Amino acid sequence: MISLNRRKALALMGGTVAAAGLSTPALSQGRKITVGALRFTSHSASFIALQRDYFKDAGLDVELKFFQAATPMAVAIASGDVDYAVTAMSGGLVSLADKGAIKIIGGALSEEAGIDGQKYLVSDAAFQAGATSPAMLDGKSYGITGAGSSFHYMGAKLAQKEGIALSFKPLQKVGAIIGALKSGQIDAWSIVPHIAKPLAGSGAVHIIGNVSDVLPDYQVTTVFTSAKNAADERGMTGDFLAGFSKGVADYNATMIDRAHGDDGVNEMVDLIHQYVYADRPREKAAKSIINGTMRLNDGAALNTASLQDQLSWFQSEGLVGGDITLDTVVDSSYVKTLS
Repeated sequence: MISLNRRKALALMGGTVAAAGLSTPALSQGRKITVGALRFTSHSASFIALQRDYFKDAGLDVELKFFQAATPMAVAIASGDVDYAVTAMSGGLVSLADKGAIKIIGGALSEEAGIDGQKYLVSDAAFQAGATSPAMLDGKSYGITGAGSSFHYMGAKLAQKEGIALSFKPLQKVGAIIGALKSGQIDAWSIVPHIAKPLAGSGAVHIIGNVSDVLPDYQVTTVFTSAKNAADERGMTGDFLAGFSKGVADYNATMIDRAHGDDGVNEMVDLIHQYVYADRPREKAAKSIINGTMRLNDGAALNTASLQDQLSWFQSEGLVGGDITLDTVVDSSYVKTLS
């Protein structure tokens, strides 16, 4: 286990409870922590836990810090700038875990049969030229934030399934990928539905497939922390997962199961709108927020079979060391694991 500042963490990345911990906040009363997030509906559990005082009830004083991609968030965890975060398992995250800096401790967003999930998209130019299905993307360009990102993984798995070749274009930020897709500078991309559906509605982009058809039960995002927190701050880490899991339960009950009817959905949209599409009027943001509804893992349970597939792909691409095991990346002692 090592302690890293931000510069060291970046350098290291260069090449490329059981449920028991979820209940008692005795060891971390009033502890101030920083939680990393993206302004996506898939991060709603953190927003709900903060707004409804679930973190506070667990003895934590939480500040949110927002990012635009997964890798900078992993660096922030490794350097100690952020205590806990939710993001995809990237090659950069795995490399930092291999250096003893990071551990995945739970699951967040998942693809699930019967729930409208992430989409494969193409630009209008590519669509008009005949790329109307995933099989027609051979030789096309595909937007990713960077090598080893979740976008890279989803695109590569699509290419493998369809027996095609894609040209991956690293554009660093989601906003840059959106601009490139809309303008036809890249041909294809994959993204969560609250972004995919409005883009398709604009006419500049078209939906041509579902990620769940390529990657059923895909563990899209994970909950992670520093290796130090996972090993030495078990009380605080369990308290964080307790508050986060209550946010997950509220989100799934309201947005997936609709246990509280339309009134409950509207109340939840109001809460999420403070963080997602906050620059848009509520009436315009609401449809996109609702469109983004996907299952969050109950109790932050973790699909280790999906994570193993992701790790194996990173290794097959030479993005991380071939001798890294899933135990190096995951601390499975905090939550239920699914395989």
